[in-house]
Amino acid sequence: MNHGEFTGYGLWGLAAVNAAVFILFAFSFFKPQTPRDWRSFSAFSAFLVALFAEMYGFPLTIYLFSGWLQSRFPGIDWFTHDAGHLPEMMFGWKVNPHFGPFHLASFVLIGGGFTLISVGWKALHAAQQKHWLATAGIYARMRHPQYVGFILVMLGFLLQWPTLLTLAMFPVLVVMYVRLAHHEEQDTLREYGDEYRRYMARVPGFFPHLRRPADLTEPKG
Repeated sequence: MNHGEFTGYGLWGLAAVNAAVFILFAFSFFKPQTPRDWRSFSAFSAFLVALFAEMYGFPLTIYLFSGWLQSRFPGIDWFTHDAGHLPEMMFGWKVNPHFGPFHLASFVLIGGGFTLISVGWKALHAAQQKHWLATAGIYARMRHPQYVGFILVMLGFLLQWPTLLTLAMFPVLVVMYVRLAHHEEQDTLREYGDEYRRYMARVPGFFPHLRRPADLTEPKG
């Protein structure tokens, strides 16, 4: 198989631009400050670089599995860019894959993830400005909205364009975010003590309350 058989790839400039746009977009919301923040953001950025390198540069995953894919799904031209939307292709979506159910669901996850990152930062920044513990807004429903946001964004991209590298990175990054959340909570416990323990007892870490608990409000100045 000749690499030149793949059409719609080799667009390394487009890959770089897309990675840069999403990384800067996430940066504008997350605004990493501590070394821990930078580690989590760097790992997320590496995920995006790996994703767009295969989406627009070279489809390594399809190249490695092209023989199996061609024999299992003979009616599909796996050398085109659209074929990179593996879930749509493998489940037999016959129209433009950009309008398929997996692709549309990915937009919901990506949009929801970036929304969580944004509102999480705003609530946290507002509390930090007043030297309060962040317990209002989205923090009344979950303790780690920004990490949940990053996980949702990555999950959305995996649903849209899965690759071997990003599939391997995803569970590692999830574990990394869970560990970072745990370390941050240890720091917060040292600073706020029982106040934060009561907050932890009321609010889940990663799976939000559907309703805002009535007894969780901003601290009074």
